[in-house]
Amino acid sequence: MVSSDQRRRQLAREKFERQQRRREELRNKARRRNAIIAAALAVALAAGAAAYASVGLSGDSGTDRTDSASATGSPAPSGSSAEPAMAIDRKAAYTMRLATNHGDVTVSMRAARTPHTVNSFKHLADKKFFDGTTCHRLTTEGIFVLQCGDPEGTGRGGPGYTIPDENLTALGKAGADGTVTYPAGTVAMAKTSQPNSGGSQFFLVYKDTKLPPQYTSFGTIDPAGLKVVQEIARGGVRGGAGDGAPKKTVTIEKATVSKV
Repeated sequence: MVSSDQRRRQLAREKFERQQRRREELRNKARRRNAIIAAALAVALAAGAAAYASVGLSGDSGTDRTDSASATGSPAPSGSSAEPAMAIDRKAAYTMRLATNHGDVTVSMRAARTPHTVNSFKHLADKKFFDGTTCHRLTTEGIFVLQCGDPEGTGRGGPGYTIPDENLTALGKAGADGTVTYPAGTVAMAKTSQPNSGGSQFFLVYKDTKLPPQYTSFGTIDPAGLKVVQEIARGGVRGGAGDGAPKKTVTIEKATVSKV
């Protein structure tokens, strides 16, 4: 027969074990949340630090790579000049084709949803801004993206202007953790931690990724192109880290944007 003292000790032990399990669950939840936040901040901060750091690198206030980069090897500071004038059909669909050294990645874009973004990519592609650039960053932990569009290949370059955020509600309302799911195949703008700070850098989502809904989602990769990006991701990051330059060097040999 169990005495009252033994019963009290048993109940106390069970209560303690429940508290320990609850604390561990809360710690795990906090770790997951912090990993998401840290990854999101990494995307933001690596996506265009040139908005601050490259001021003064170029005396040219031109709006494209061919004008501003040739003299100094660096693009004009982000925000140093106005975004290009609207020159697209806002009601049309557009296709961006990225011919890479690993295969073509084709992105479908709808100007009605993100007119400033589509217009900027058309402008930059026509100027051959992306031709010969590398995709400088692959992330394989926490978030799953390949980041491209920096003429310097360092994560600090831009086109010399910024564009407004667009289409931020397209992926739904943020959950309790402050994130939404960016589905595999999504193409979105990278940016600094400030609103409306996108330039030329963008990221290709190769596996469903949770991020705050603050990155302009402007395109969808075709199935064949998604396989190309996933194969690059399988190669991993240099040095075995979860975030950094991809082991398989990725070069955008030619970028074109055309009306469908």
